[in-house]
Amino acid sequence: MSSEGSFPLSLPTTDPLLTITHPQQDIWIIELHGGQDSRLTTRMIDEALRPALDVVEHNWCAMRDKQANDGVDEGGGALIIVGRRDQDKFFSNGFDYETVKGNLSFLNETVNPLFARLLTYPIPTIAAINGHAFAAGMMLSLVCDYRVMTDGSRRRAWMCMNEIHFGARWPLTFTAVLNAKVGSPVIRRRVALEGHRFTPSEALEAGIVDRLANLTGTSVESGTDKVLAEAMKLANEVKILASRGVWSAINACLYKDCLEVLYSGVQAHISPNRETKL
Repeated sequence: MSSEGSFPLSLPTTDPLLTITHPQQDIWIIELHGGQDSRLTTRMIDEALRPALDVVEHNWCAMRDKQANDGVDEGGGALIIVGRRDQDKFFSNGFDYETVKGNLSFLNETVNPLFARLLTYPIPTIAAINGHAFAAGMMLSLVCDYRVMTDGSRRRAWMCMNEIHFGARWPLTFTAVLNAKVGSPVIRRRVALEGHRFTPSEALEAGIVDRLANLTGTSVESGTDKVLAEAMKLANEVKILASRGVWSAINACLYKDCLEVLYSGVQAHISPNRETKL
């Protein structure tokens, strides 16, 4: 586990796929940088992202304990997840489909625990969507508490569940997350059955994202910095909500139905006599 002051920290230690930074005492950033599009592979999730969540939580708890010992009644915190910072093309391009299709253990043992962990994380989580968020990349953003997206004024950026377009069946995991996070049946239909590519403004209007980062007059190279700045602004607004230690417990109640699906295992949701694809 990381201790106070040991950031930046990259994981795994060999050929790292992400880096944790700590720009403020109570805010952490996880930057995904596996390849150019940060695919959610088994290694990315099991050896990088899930351990990174452990590191941040441990560090936050240590900070709270220190503040309590010092008689400071604060204890807030927030976590931002962003795509590769040296580009503004991808947040995450989802699974590496050819390596995970038909692999039931990938969902049950790798993806579901990650999504459940983020849904019940003890501090607010913010997806800083600095480019395309496709398929499981969109799902990763949805299991965060808030979403801040580039406005797409300098480079196109889409949120899209594109499985319908290449014949991949949805796992119940995806359905449960979509139902929990998107209230409108019309929007859910556009997401799941039409595979609509939501532009940033469409995603904001549909309530899929919470804010857009204004990139007007900004160079392409610094677009991600603008998205992160907006995410940091939001993080500073909501971090205090974690100070009483009930953020996770309330989320567990709020998303109870979704979590039951994530915890129940994949095998229970497979129709017999049908080929299953991720």
